[in-house]
Amino acid sequence: MNEALSGGGLFLLRTILSLASFLFLLRFLLQAVRADFYNPLTQGVVRFTDPLLKPLRTLIPYLGGLDIAALGLTLIAEILLCMLTFGLPLGSAILVAAFRLPMRLLELYFWALLIVVILSWVAPMSRHPGAELLEQLTGPVLAPIRRLLPPAGGLDFSVLVLFLLLTLLRDYLVPGLALEVGIPRMLLP
Repeated sequence: MNEALSGGGLFLLRTILSLASFLFLLRFLLQAVRADFYNPLTQGVVRFTDPLLKPLRTLIPYLGGLDIAALGLTLIAEILLCMLTFGLPLGSAILVAAFRLPMRLLELYFWALLIVVILSWVAPMSRHPGAELLEQLTGPVLAPIRRLLPPAGGLDFSVLVLFLLLTLLRDYLVPGLALEVGIPRMLLP
């Protein structure tokens, strides 16, 4: 199989699978945070993910308002990526993908939060659909921290606390747990 998918073909397939993984994870998160369905970016994510999600939802229903089918497709994309990228057998790929999934989630939130911070400096109160979507994604995660740590002197330190938590989880906790079960750090994103 690797001979048929060498070079550019393998790169293209990995890129498509990485994008699919990102889109299905984003779809899961958009429904989890109850993002605005009328946002054009949300509609784009829905349009791209629906062809695979609709048939799968007949087998995997929502669970507590969470789109488990989207999470399942994210996991499947990660499993295929592990098999293609690292040449892992199915059993090992499932185990590695189970750790790659939270790493992808942490990465997504890290970058979303970074973009929100930059937008707050260069385009505060922006009504751009992308800015609104990022606010809807990060707001529910920042809310509990903001309740514990209210703004001081007009500065919102909750973002800094969340950055520290995300970095701690992404760089130490999840890789440490993966190492405990025998997964080397190089297999994680």
